[in-house]
Amino acid sequence: MPDATHNIAYSRVMLKISGEALMGDLGYGLHPPTVQRIASEVKSVRDLGVEICMVIGGGNIFRGLQGSAQGMERTTADYMGMLATVMNALAMQSALEELGVFTRVISAIPMDQVCEPYIRRRAVRHLEKKRVCIFAAGTGNPYFTTDTAATLRASEMACQVIFKGTKVDGVYDKDPKKYPDAKRYETVSYDEVLQKHLGVMDASAIALARDNNLPIIVFSLDEPGGFRGILSGQGTYTTVHG
Repeated sequence: MPDATHNIAYSRVMLKISGEALMGDLGYGLHPPTVQRIASEVKSVRDLGVEICMVIGGGNIFRGLQGSAQGMERTTADYMGMLATVMNALAMQSALEELGVFTRVISAIPMDQVCEPYIRRRAVRHLEKKRVCIFAAGTGNPYFTTDTAATLRASEMACQVIFKGTKVDGVYDKDPKKYPDAKRYETVSYDEVLQKHLGVMDASAIALARDNNLPIIVFSLDEPGGFRGILSGQGTYTTVHG
C-alpha cells in the first residue's frame, strides 16, 4: 500500500471547532449524527498518520459571556462554560472511539472520574502514540476563550498549524451571508485580522498565534472531506500568518 503521508503538509495539527458546530440543525445541545460526521472527518485525517489535538467550544450548552450579560458573575459564568466544553469533549471522544480511534480527553480543570488532568509531557506522549487528544475546560482560567485555549495548547504541543472549522470557507472582509459581494481572503496577516476586526479568533488568541508564528487555516466544517482535503493541498480556505 503506498504511503499516503508523503504529500501531507503537516504532521501535528490542532483542530478548533465551536460548540455550535455540534448542534447540527438543533438550536441547542448535541446532534449525534453531526458529532459522528465530524468524528469521521477527524478519523480520515488521523488515518493519514497526522497527530491531532482538538479543542471544542461550549457555546451549544452554555456561553460564559451570555451568562454574565444576564447578570451572572463573570467568573462563575466562565467556569460553567468550561464545564460545557468537557461535555462536548466526552461526546466527541465517544464518537471517535466508536470508529476505533484511541482518544484522550484532557481537562484543564481536574475531574479524575471522567478525564485526565492536563500534564503536558503525558499529552505529548499520547500524540506520539497516535491518540487524538481533546483538550477540555479551556485554559482553566476565566476571561479566556476556547480560541485562546486552542492557541495555547497548540503552542505547548508544538503543533505546526491550527485548523479553525467554521460555517464559512475562509475569512471574508464582511459577512458573506449578509453581503453577496463579500470578498474572501486567500491569505491574511495576523495584524490585518486584528486591525480590521475580521473575527477569525479573539484578539488574545491571534496575538498568541502571532508571537509563536503559528499559522491558522480557516475552513468550512460543513464541507465533507474538507479537513482531509486541505491537508492534501486541496479545497477552499484562508491562511492567517505573519
